[in-house]
Amino acid sequence: MKKAKNLKKRIRRLEARLQKDAKKLARLKRKLEAAEKTVAAKPKKAGKASKASGSINKKNQRLPMKANGKPGAAVKELGAVKKVKRKLNLTPERRAQLAAAMKARWVAKRAAAATNTQHSSSGPGFHPGDASQPQ
Repeated sequence: MKKAKNLKKRIRRLEARLQKDAKKLARLKRKLEAAEKTVAAKPKKAGKASKASGSINKKNQRLPMKANGKPGAAVKELGAVKKVKRKLNLTPERRAQLAAAMKARWVAKRAAAATNTQHSSSGPGFHPGDASQPQ
C-alpha cells in the first residue's frame, strides 16, 4: 500500500514537471520565432558585415506597445518570471555580524587586487602605457 502511494505521488510530480517543461519549451519556441521574424524584417546592409549578424541586440530591440504607450501582453510573455527572493529571518546581532564579515572580505579582496597591480606595475620593463593595452 505504501509503495503504491509513493509511486502515485512520484508519477504525479513527474507529470507536473513534464507539463511545466512543455510550457517552457512552447514559450521559447515563440520567442525564437519572434526573433527570427525581426531579423528577417530588417533590411540587409551590403556595406557592413557585423560579427553577430544572427543575434538580436537587446538595447535596440523594440517591444510591442499598446495604443496607450504601455507594454502589451506580448511583452509579459517575453520576460521571464522572476522568482521571489526569500527574506532571511535574522536577528539584528546576526545581521551586523554578517555585515562585518562581508566588509572584511571586501577589504581583503581590494587589498589583494592592490598588491597584484603593484607587483605587475613594478616589474622590469614596465611602461605606463602597457597596462591599458591587451597583449
